[in-house]
Amino acid sequence: MVDAIINTMTKHNKGFTPTPKFFGVSSRSERGFTLIEILVVVAIIGVLASIVLVGLGGARRQGGDAKRIAELRQIQTGLELYFTKCGYYPGGASTGSCNTTDPASWADLQRTLIDAGIGVSTVPDDSAAPTKNYYYAVRSDRQAYVLGTKLSVDNAALQSDYDGSLAGYASTGSFDCAADTAPNYTYCIAP
Repeated sequence: MVDAIINTMTKHNKGFTPTPKFFGVSSRSERGFTLIEILVVVAIIGVLASIVLVGLGGARRQGGDAKRIAELRQIQTGLELYFTKCGYYPGGASTGSCNTTDPASWADLQRTLIDAGIGVSTVPDDSAAPTKNYYYAVRSDRQAYVLGTKLSVDNAALQSDYDGSLAGYASTGSFDCAADTAPNYTYCIAP
């Protein structure tokens, strides 16, 4: 019966021989996708990937800032442990039995906290160094300090951070805690 239908169609279409389909499947083997079809799909995937990556750039910067803020809080805990043991914060001109090094740099502060025997085994560096760094300033009487870092983007944490003056403080670097506007989003914490 199928042969009869094909013969009838061939007579009416003058040389056209249709490929019979059974249950929607062609009896002729399919070759696959053409090069143009593959290139179009790859181009669409590339455009979508670039849109996603551009959209994630801000989230990545915000994630880095959140990490910096969390690390400063951990360092603050180490400084409070040091204060509990020694009665003063590290740094400044005087030395005590707790202080093995007067911090003039971030590396000195790291060594001081690690060597103090307060259970601190590591003090992080800013992951975005050298473009961003952590800063430490201690008041001359060693009863107060300020920790700071520069953030990549405006952050809600800047509304509740320390924005006071660093007058009377010895610092491991130059930073301004009152700078809360672009491009200097400086986040500071103090006890």
